[in-house]
Amino acid sequence: MAPQMQTQSSRPDATEYPPFYARYVAGVPETDVIAALRDSARELLAVLTAIPDARGGFRYAPDKWTIRDVIGHMIDAERIFGYRALRLARGDATPLPGFEENDYARHAEADARPLADLVDELRIVREGTVRLFHSFPAEAWTRRGVVNGREVSVRALAYIVAGHARHHLGVLRERYLTAG
Repeated sequence: MAPQMQTQSSRPDATEYPPFYARYVAGVPETDVIAALRDSARELLAVLTAIPDARGGFRYAPDKWTIRDVIGHMIDAERIFGYRALRLARGDATPLPGFEENDYARHAEADARPLADLVDELRIVREGTVRLFHSFPAEAWTRRGVVNGREVSVRALAYIVAGHARHHLGVLRERYLTAG
């Protein structure tokens, strides 16, 4: 008999993630995080596809990422959070490392890519993320492991993915799409 797949999850409590991620979890008020991931993808992609490619290199300050860099960061972070969730969901107890987002952004060279290509990649990655979380059996959602020296649950990682994307959509709207 196939395991019952989880399509809705209760919210994680504060013991399931490091305090740094509280803002991302709080940014997802929904209890059905998979639906939140799907719905936020539609909103995110609608905003990003409306940005002309010529605007992709815009920075709101000299030392800040470009719009392309932000999208590249969102792609990288979603892949990393998803990989972490996969490892924990499968019962892998190996502690996982953190990642330095600025190093990733520097080496990704997102500014050399067309904006539409980055947006399409983000769409594909999000679809994979949704399918990944949808595939987890109910008991996997509460599994925990150590990431970057701190304990986190699979359920919290789903909320972190959704909240991280919403956070960066807010940053794009406030600092990139209203200026310049």
